[in-house]
Amino acid sequence: MIALIQTIILALDIYWWLIILSAIFSWLYAFNVVNPRNQFVGTIGSFLYKVTEPALRPIRRLLPDLGGIDISPIILLLLIFFLRQFILTTVAPALI
Repeated sequence: MIALIQTIILALDIYWWLIILSAIFSWLYAFNVVNPRNQFVGTIGSFLYKVTEPALRPIRRLLPDLGGIDISPIILLLLIFFLRQFILTTVAPALI
């Protein structure tokens, strides 16, 4: 059971970093720091969008319009942090 919990924590940690990378990439793309016509850049952007958008879309639907500021990645990072801490402090000790 410990292996399962460690695997879930690892998956949450990886997803955490993918969300951060997606936010940074969106800023770089928005401010024309990266070349959007480059195939490699497009592939990375498409991958990050496809991986993070399914989790961010429901949060964006619930949030009010903040005038171009997207705080959905921050909300999702807080949810992942809460879930990770809940698993480590409540679920894991109960199973051990």
